Amino acid sequence: MRSKFDEQLAELNREMIEMGNKIILSIKSAIEALITHNEDLARQIMEEDIEVDRLQKTIESTCFNLLIQQQPVARDLRTVTAAMKMVTDMERIGDHAADISEITVLMGQNSPVEKYDHIRKMASETMMMLNHSIEAYVEKDIPKAEEVIAHDDIVDKLFSEAKKDVIKLILDEPNEGEEATDLLMIAKYFERIGDHATNIAEWVIYSLQTSVEH
Repeated sequence: MRSKFDEQLAELNREMIEMGNKIILSIKSAIEALITHNEDLARQIMEEDIEVDRLQKTIESTCFNLLIQQQPVARDLRTVTAAMKMVTDMERIGDHAADISEITVLMGQNSPVEKYDHIRKMASETMMMLNHSIEAYVEKDIPKAEEVIAHDDIVDKLFSEAKKDVIKLILDEPNEGEEATDLLMIAKYFERIGDHATNIAEWVIYSLQTSVEH
């Protein structure tokens, strides 16, 4: 019975890594499409979001099977519970990649993002946070997860600066209200990605904490 449970846990781990790699690729591609005005790539990301949703459902099914068919001890229960929470954040990150890509398509070749250093830095920092949160899960690395959590303050500060940039744009060019809204939404999506990466890191720590098994 235990060997069967271990096999299912291993399968859960493989599925989590697959989804983690998928959302990392989605965000990386979304950033590339945004900066290079690649509308075809942006549309591809939007279309592929359905694969992220499929992976979420597969992982949730694996988790439910582990909980219903097996009798997990405390440590295993932490692992499965954390996976169910993490996969929700991963799915939201995939949604935000699609959201950013949709704005990229709407802005077309008129995207001014490359002129706004704070938004570009947000993209870079959130990409790093996401990478490290997934690595922390794969490597079972609590210190790396803690670094992700601490790094969220940097993204929050960049978001504040990005908002100032948008306000300045509105004051300097009142007719660019739509452009300003697009820029603010992009910055907000990156800020949310940072929050979700932080949540993943927190659940990694939770899953690895030593608990008393009865």
